Amino acid sequence: MLSNGTFLGNRYEIIEKIGSGGMSDVYRAKDHSLGRDVAIKVLKSEFSQDSSFVTKFRAEAQSAAVLEHPNIVNIYDVGSEDGLYYIVMEYVEGITLKKYIATKGRLGYNEALSIAIQVARGIEAAHNKGIVHQDIKPQNIIISKEGKVKVTDFGIARAANSNTIHAGSMGSVHYVSPEQARNGFVSYASDIYSLGIVMYEMVTGKVPFDGDTPVAIAIQHIQSQMTPPEELVPGLPIAVSRIIEKCTMKSPERRYASAGELLVDLKKAMVNPDEDFVVIPQNNASDLDKTRVITKGEQDEIKKRSFFKEDDGDPVPETDRDSENDDDAPVNSRMDKAITIMGIAAAVVIVAIIIFFVGSVFDIFHFGGSSKKKDDQSTAKTTVAVPDLAEETISQAKAALKEKGLEFAKAGEESSDTVDKGAITRTDPVAGSKVEPGSTVKVYISSGKGDIQVPSVIGDTEEEARTALEDAGFDVETRSGYSDSVEKGKVISQTPDANTSGKEGDTVIITISQGSESITVPSVAGKSQSAAESTLKNAGLAAGSISEQASDTVKKGCVITSDPAEGTSVKKGTKVSLVISTGPATYSYSDVIEPKDTDDYDENYVVLLDANGKKIKSWKVSDTMDVSASGITTPTGTLEYYSDSSMDEELGSNAVSFTAE
Repeated sequence: MLSNGTFLGNRYEIIEKIGSGGMSDVYRAKDHSLGRDVAIKVLKSEFSQDSSFVTKFRAEAQSAAVLEHPNIVNIYDVGSEDGLYYIVMEYVEGITLKKYIATKGRLGYNEALSIAIQVARGIEAAHNKGIVHQDIKPQNIIISKEGKVKVTDFGIARAANSNTIHAGSMGSVHYVSPEQARNGFVSYASDIYSLGIVMYEMVTGKVPFDGDTPVAIAIQHIQSQMTPPEELVPGLPIAVSRIIEKCTMKSPERRYASAGELLVDLKKAMVNPDEDFVVIPQNNASDLDKTRVITKGEQDEIKKRSFFKEDDGDPVPETDRDSENDDDAPVNSRMDKAITIMGIAAAVVIVAIIIFFVGSVFDIFHFGGSSKKKDDQSTAKTTVAVPDLAEETISQAKAALKEKGLEFAKAGEESSDTVDKGAITRTDPVAGSKVEPGSTVKVYISSGKGDIQVPSVIGDTEEEARTALEDAGFDVETRSGYSDSVEKGKVISQTPDANTSGKEGDTVIITISQGSESITVPSVAGKSQSAAESTLKNAGLAAGSISEQASDTVKKGCVITSDPAEGTSVKKGTKVSLVISTGPATYSYSDVIEPKDTDDYDENYVVLLDANGKKIKSWKVSDTMDVSASGITTPTGTLEYYSDSSMDEELGSNAVSFTAE
């Protein structure tokens, strides 16, 4: 393990250790040449002498160094120094997608699509360089503080040969493709499958396959059908569900042909999530997608392959992962053997030293010299004074002790109200003590001030909150969020909570209000009432009052208009009123009529016509009489008067208006 303050390549100063894997440790460091923070992956010393490990470590850097893309963690430098092999990478402040999902439970489909688009862009860039990641999972996807999504850890990626590679190493079993689980050939489609599993976990909050052992999970990837995500998340748009389905087909040829093809559908789903546009090709030549029972022989073959290690009945996938706090991180069997051998060797050496020391004390061993005690032959020993290292940095302390011929050892950390964090508080032996050359001096490091109380900043402006927290000795990290109750620009929440205890230099995260979340009312015109209500719910809105209105153009039961209208920006949760069509309108007519030219004719023949000239009803009128008609489809019409039913002689006509029913 490298100490804080150590320099690599006379350029990179180690600041702190931030992660550890089976094969390497990861540190945050300062690049003094370019003045930026970087992440440095350092091969563990116990493996630096093993050429196979060194080769694999260099291969990781070489495969990833060719990638430059906004959605991929960039490789800056590769080096070695005094037997240490290291890779210098982009340092990304943020959290993994795994932790983000765990925090939120599950993600809305819009947010899941946005993340998937960025991951797919990174995968597409890698595939264009002939690289298959082989271990796409939420733990290897980082969301920065700015919301940028980056794919990291190409630890088992290798340049593809003729677009396929043999699955000599295996990714994390919850996200592994069927062909990887079978130890088959891995192609770009394998990464697409893993991304499909990641999308499933984002929208449902859980992985589709789980079990007591990695073997059991791998077998499920091969033979089991996953529960459709829409069954776990009612109302999930069909486009999202179908994209996940296509990505996770058992047969690689039935998945998306490329990450670029997947990106087209992901972008289309952002605009039209309720459209069923995803096409899954048929493949009659393959039975990979058929549910079948895996044979006992196939199970045994999976268990005995090199990437599974049986340990007291608990097999784990074997690879070289370097992810911090990764529950899916596998174990390398060669590392287990190496560590075991080294431990035995170290134990033998320690026992030998103890035996030699005891023998020397009691004058058991004689190496050709006299056994006579040397009290009377002793001479005065040379001593040196322990230097005063108070408030010195670690590098300064090491230099001062080295100059005196003394050894440096870090005893631990302790709080101090007077000594800056990271500086020396005291030594053991104390400063001025006389010790023999070569003696070890234990050094205590300041962890800063003791426990301090976190002030309450909720409701403060960002500037006020930052000033209060920094004055108290805390570092500040800001995030943003929506709030209906907290004014824009003021603090919604803080972590840790107010009045809890912390230490100087601890980070307090404050969330700044962006005001009420603004949502654009989607188009629901022409949709059925149920479909319109589902669309509003998925957009973060709710259906309000429902009214009905006749329409000659909108089908009965479908939406005519909404209020607020489509395209309007409203607060999240706003209720949207809907006007539902009852179909075409109908009218009725009632009036009192009397005959015309009664002097010449005893009665009239009166005909009622609609606006299109269609006869509605007729009457023989000899005197004043009440007439009525219903089911008329136009708002206006005509009354025509004739001398008789032959309608040869028209006596006149009147325009009339009808009443809506």
